[in-house]
Amino acid sequence: MNVRRRSSAAALAAIAVIGVAAPAVAADPSPSTSASAPSSPSGLYGSADPQFDGVWRQSLALLAQDTAGVIPSSQAVKWLTDQQCDNGAFAPFRADPAKACDAKTMVDTNSTAAAVQALWAVGGHGDVVESALAWLKSVQNEDGGWGYTPGGPSEANSTSIVIGALAATETDPEKVRKAGKSPYDALLASALPCAEDGGAFGYPDQDGKLLANGDATAAGVLGALGKGLVTGAAEKAGGAGCTDSDEPTREQAAANGAAYLADALAKDGHLKSALGGSTEQPDYGNTADAVVALAAQGGADKAAKPLAWLEKNAAKWAEQSGPAAYAQLILAAHATGTDPRAFGGTDLVEKLNATGPAPQGAAAKDTATTTDKAADEDEKKDDSGFGVWWFVGVCLVFGIGIGFLLSGRNKKQQP
Repeated sequence: MNVRRRSSAAALAAIAVIGVAAPAVAADPSPSTSASAPSSPSGLYGSADPQFDGVWRQSLALLAQDTAGVIPSSQAVKWLTDQQCDNGAFAPFRADPAKACDAKTMVDTNSTAAAVQALWAVGGHGDVVESALAWLKSVQNEDGGWGYTPGGPSEANSTSIVIGALAATETDPEKVRKAGKSPYDALLASALPCAEDGGAFGYPDQDGKLLANGDATAAGVLGALGKGLVTGAAEKAGGAGCTDSDEPTREQAAANGAAYLADALAKDGHLKSALGGSTEQPDYGNTADAVVALAAQGGADKAAKPLAWLEKNAAKWAEQSGPAAYAQLILAAHATGTDPRAFGGTDLVEKLNATGPAPQGAAAKDTATTTDKAADEDEKKDDSGFGVWWFVGVCLVFGIGIGFLLSGRNKKQQP
């Protein structure tokens, strides 16, 4: 889902004003003119305007650091916790956290679900996580899913991000129901047939018609598998190829979505995007999301081609786009068992760390003994001050004619 996550924060404001629906969520949230640390000691990663992606950007950064064995700065974690409203929800950014949220505060499911995943990962914020989860459950739609804004029509991106938050916090999404419907019911309603749309997950256009969409498909595959933003490669490859069924299972819907992504990536190794009639260009963020989805469904080998393309081509994009982009690449590396410190000759972890407050350290999570792990957790708790112990320009507002894209998924994906 899109440094899922793949979009421009600047586009969000225009989208919200004119009421244009665009593909939702994800990963290259707000392009940054520089990857250098912000001048303000606020604790926020990146120097670009956080108005539309602050919480998303911060959440991805903390998640990426955690997967790389880095103990995030307590200042960075506090910045994120301070963004929460009293009702448990998160908005993309609150300039004055001391001022209570009101009816004008644009809270959304994507920022909230991203923050849940990040804060669960770093640990020590059970009250914040529980409050956020309670809010997400309170705004669940009767079809079992979620839209970007509370009450907005359910769509694959937002529903999948919330599924990820539930799964990451050891909450069974199947048991989170509204009017008898689970999140999986809503997600499967967005799965398109193989014969017409190649098994993609769809995203609704202005008229509510589902259109095959690469961003929605990458998110939908993870959602159908019950995975969050952080996931590893499947130990046993799931089904291959696209198969139509009157009532597809979650596993088959994930396999169909993966087949669609594999087909879209087959020629060039990357997904494409086009905005406003401009020439098609490589979509780095959604390609990174596709890597995660393919690895989670079919194993690391299934994601080898787009991963190799990213290793060769994504460094400059990440440098220009900032922390969410670095984080998205780190999550792609994590999903495929690739070293993020030697990603096509770039140390992604070092680059991410340099965009904000210095982390507190790194722990050799993969090689530590049980005793060492316990000691690391204690140290993490002491150093951070928050204890040791969850997640798309950006996400998209699609309620009542409002479109909003988070973390790099603001462009319609083309096969």
